[in-house]
Amino acid sequence: MRLVTYAIGGGAASGVLAGDRVVDLASAVAQAAGEDSGLPRSLPVRAYLERELDHVAVAAAAGALARAGEGVALDEVRLLPPVPDPEKILCIGLNYRDHAEEAGLQLPSEPMVFAKFRNSLIGPADAIVLPNAVERVDYEAELAVVIGRRGRAIPEELALRHVAGVTVFNDVSARDMQAATSQWTMGKAVDTFGPCGPSLVTLDEVGDLDDLRLRTRVNGATVQDGTTADMVFSVARLISHLSRAMTLEPGDIIATGTPAGVGFKRTPPVLLKDGDLVEVEIDGLGTLANRVAGPAAERAGGVTAGATA
Repeated sequence: MRLVTYAIGGGAASGVLAGDRVVDLASAVAQAAGEDSGLPRSLPVRAYLERELDHVAVAAAAGALARAGEGVALDEVRLLPPVPDPEKILCIGLNYRDHAEEAGLQLPSEPMVFAKFRNSLIGPADAIVLPNAVERVDYEAELAVVIGRRGRAIPEELALRHVAGVTVFNDVSARDMQAATSQWTMGKAVDTFGPCGPSLVTLDEVGDLDDLRLRTRVNGATVQDGTTADMVFSVARLISHLSRAMTLEPGDIIATGTPAGVGFKRTPPVLLKDGDLVEVEIDGLGTLANRVAGPAAERAGGVTAGATA
């Protein structure tokens, strides 16, 4: 199943992708139950995940509703981040062997963790806005894992049971701010620096998480082309490690790191500028296609964060 959050009527709604239509999530859940589910008419994706419902049954119900003419055409909506209101956005640094090599750094012995926040999240076609405060802005294609079941101290062998699904993520980074101190958050948690989507794909529709291909294109030119097989720490290991310190909640996002080819390590460097088109794609999951807007958009209030829609 593919879950989405989208803008409609000045607000946000959640749905299930069924072909080229988006079906209301609460309606699909009620249809799957065969009765009034007792759920609110507007059911956010995170609230859906908290209920641990049968994804296969809900997807089938959404398909039946779409065939009956329910829902809205996908090309008539603006997609927001699939989970626009996570409690936590946890990111992993240097988690690809080839990226550590290009950075000239040793492989970490433990996952390197930093954070983004809701203010960074934008949808798969929203603008990445360059603030006046930074000059060296970079892209990072990443597989993002979304937690579906609450857990603490999760054994590695059980970790994937806590995953609802995965999505595409771009860990846009302000390299000048990132390099200014030993702590990375200031250079990572910038407004609009977390494109995410287009949908949350549940694990029953995803192949091997350790064998997914990621690509980044800037203005049509491929700058990253890697595979999750090159990750230092697997998805299961990351979940187990993070849950040693904190309770993972439904809707939490874990961005699992980026492969080689980041802009500031290329010769010459490829840093993002006003007007660029950045596309991040993961096979089977979809593509983010975000334009870059200059600081004038920030001054004019042109920041579009999915979490506030």
